[in-house]
Amino acid sequence: MSLYKTIHVNETIKVLIWKIEESFEELSSGIILTKSSQDRVDSMKSDLHQRGFMSVRKLLAEVGYQDKDLAYDEFGKPHLKDNKYISITHSFTFSAIIISDKKTVGIDIEKQRDKILKIAHKFTPIQEYKTIANHDALIGKLTIVWGAKESLYKIYGKKKLRFLQHIYIEDFMFDDAKTTGEIRYDGSTERYHIYFLEFEGFTCVYAF
Repeated sequence: MSLYKTIHVNETIKVLIWKIEESFEELSSGIILTKSSQDRVDSMKSDLHQRGFMSVRKLLAEVGYQDKDLAYDEFGKPHLKDNKYISITHSFTFSAIIISDKKTVGIDIEKQRDKILKIAHKFTPIQEYKTIANHDALIGKLTIVWGAKESLYKIYGKKKLRFLQHIYIEDFMFDDAKTTGEIRYDGSTERYHIYFLEFEGFTCVYAF
């Protein structure tokens, strides 16, 4: 498999998704890592994490970047050296990046799992979901909300935000494939566009 999906959000924002079916060796072909990246991938104990890391480098190559063009700040937020904005995500057998010329962006991929029901109260007012009787629909909606909050957390790029207290997601219908969200922190409110899609038991959410 190579590139799974490309989404041209607008003239300046692009999303690329990779389905990870190759071996680590296949993904490494043609990729040159910096020493810090090589050390990082060498330290990963999971083959799936290693392959996820390399698949992100494949996605970078798809849009003309090398590993050396990517740097991380003290909070772990990725930055491109040409000052374009980037966000990165990886979950099991999918990885994705979002790149923007002008605006900060965030992206998250999550596998749809029952596990989210156990942690939902930590990131959203769970009582608001009691009208959703269908089990799969409930997991689907909670996964989108989690992905949306994760995307906004990545945009903010610092460790102080609390999902429950500081990040708000406007209610939505599945068919809308979009909503809005706000970061309410330190006396200010920032509003963002949020889009989502589902495929093969995964949910991808991106924001700007």
